[in-house]
Amino acid sequence: MSFFGGSSTPTASTPDMVAKKEALMNQIKSETALMNAQELINKTNEKCFAKCVLKPSSSLTSSEQNCLTNCLGRYMEAFTIVSRAYTTRLAKEIRHEPSSL
Repeated sequence: MSFFGGSSTPTASTPDMVAKKEALMNQIKSETALMNAQELINKTNEKCFAKCVLKPSSSLTSSEQNCLTNCLGRYMEAFTIVSRAYTTRLAKEIRHEPSSL
């Protein structure tokens, strides 16, 4: 018996509990990815709108449309580059570092 009154030997996780934990972690990852994507879209919309639409009206001019298209394209391209670099770096760190958990 341990100091706190429980068993001193740890109990093994049942396969069902492991599966539930894994499913919960996957759901959290998915929701986090969705939240990050929504934040990216909101920020790019705000910044590109502020940069490209100087006099808001009921419709966009062709130059405003072109500006918004180019601005959003640049943000998405930058996001893709940064995401790839981050993923590559994270994968390298996971392969080369012993677990410190």
